[in-house]
Amino acid sequence: MNDNHFKFSYAVIGLPVFFVLFLWIVYWFQIRFDFDFYQNGIYPRDFSGLQGILFSPFIHENISHLYNNSIPLLVLLAAMQFFYPKQTVAVIGYGILFSGLITWIIGRENYHIGASGLIYVLVSFIFFKGIQTGYYRLVALSLSIILLYGGMIWYVFPDVDATISWEGHLAGFITGFVLSLFYKTPEYAKPIVYDWQKPDFKPEEDAFMKHFDENGNFVNTKVEEVEEETLFSYFSSNVPVYYDITKKDSEDKL
Repeated sequence: MNDNHFKFSYAVIGLPVFFVLFLWIVYWFQIRFDFDFYQNGIYPRDFSGLQGILFSPFIHENISHLYNNSIPLLVLLAAMQFFYPKQTVAVIGYGILFSGLITWIIGRENYHIGASGLIYVLVSFIFFKGIQTGYYRLVALSLSIILLYGGMIWYVFPDVDATISWEGHLAGFITGFVLSLFYKTPEYAKPIVYDWQKPDFKPEEDAFMKHFDENGNFVNTKVEEVEEETLFSYFSSNVPVYYDITKKDSEDKL
């Protein structure tokens, strides 16, 4: 693989902007026309609450709630579209579906709303998939995600904050991890290609290969076989220079 796999497109900007803009439009309708969208959220273990699996990511309680989800979505969706363009739509779609379903199963009996579950899906997927590929750029992306959003891990545990849906966060984190295992990215495996494996490799011109004959046997060139004028042609000075000789050798030569 080479870096040509990572190509910028208008979708890198368009997808996150469109998605977040849609969230703000929904919220504008909610406050402008006094719609009670809360009842369209996930209500665990209730048949009517299943609709929230699809609708809950687009419903927010207030401006603060919407703003806090908008910034991470802009960053994470842009990263997904740039580094994992083939998996982005599927991860978003299945992430919303399965994280919502898990929340419906394990959640407390209350309405669960907000896009934070999807945020945890994206954080989990980007982190684990980068580590799994072992490709240096994607590993660096994983570490960057940890630096930016590593503190979010505390909000998958109960009793940290009773006002947040830790169940939705946990469901998103689990879903992102499972999706990272399911969606393979073999194009990110970078094989090691040695010089001698390249088609344009010429053994007779390689400094190391010159020490071997056509049968692969090492050829040891002795210093005695090298003409004196060839030996001293390496030096531009007329002053003799001796390396690694003993005192006795020096006296003999003098």
